[in-house]
Amino acid sequence: MTITQLTYVLAVAEYQNFTKAAEKCFVTQPTLSMQIQKLEDQLSIQIFDRSKKPIELTDVGRKIVSQARNIVNESYRIQDIVDQQKGFIGGEFRIGIIPTVMPTLLPMFLKTFIKKHPKVKLKIEELTTEEIITRINDGHLDAAIAATPLENANIKERVLYFEPFVAYVPNNHRLKDKKILEVSDLDIDDMLLLEDGHCFRDGVINLCKGFKDQTDEHFQLESGSIETLIKLSNEGMGMTLLPYLHTIDMSESAKQNLHHFTAPSPAREVSIIYHKSELKMQIIEAMQEVIASVVRGAIAFRNVQIVSPLAK
Repeated sequence: MTITQLTYVLAVAEYQNFTKAAEKCFVTQPTLSMQIQKLEDQLSIQIFDRSKKPIELTDVGRKIVSQARNIVNESYRIQDIVDQQKGFIGGEFRIGIIPTVMPTLLPMFLKTFIKKHPKVKLKIEELTTEEIITRINDGHLDAAIAATPLENANIKERVLYFEPFVAYVPNNHRLKDKKILEVSDLDIDDMLLLEDGHCFRDGVINLCKGFKDQTDEHFQLESGSIETLIKLSNEGMGMTLLPYLHTIDMSESAKQNLHHFTAPSPAREVSIIYHKSELKMQIIEAMQEVIASVVRGAIAFRNVQIVSPLAK
């Protein structure tokens, strides 16, 4: 068997279609099919049940795909070893960033990183944490930036920074006159939240539930973006919580509605995460170094309490 054959198997397993898999592998469909058939003949088993639409893995096929993914990933390590030996930091690097981090962090570090490491070709996608975990495990992302800890055995985490939660309280809200808040002041029933699927939403829910015995998730309103939450709050629909970096470029009038928390301030942990196979570590370490240097000047908070991003 060959690495190429195993790569073709992984592609068909993912796309459940020989034609789509061939397109993604940049080969003709007959070539891909012939190589997979050759592998099946050699092993005297069927990896795919071709009678199903879409194509499905057989029971033994699932086991083969799991092992094939490990073998293909390990084969990439050879090039990594060579690159690290030469001190080379370059090549394609696929990274995912969660939506509540992308608009604030990316403009802070991207220009600096590109200038410092011009041989790295970044491919950046905005993805939810769930999508990121799937793509890292499938080998379609080299790394990601997300809220942690994720408690996933296949994923390693390197903390980049701790980002405090800041309350945005409109003028008509019951907490408008209390500039320094206690977490116990929060009431989830008058909190504007991001839509389901955002880990920052789960962090807010976990924060409120940690200090109030709330089991009924009765929300007034949910939205898909932090900017919309702020606008809705200004319309008197409730208060909301924001990640600290989202507050830096606010107008002076909007900053009048910001309320910080007493120490230790609730915060989220933001990390660069990657598969435990540790591929392309030289690029991951370079990115960690650049991000840490640019964020260090923006976030000086140290006395924080980390809020879990995991949905309870």
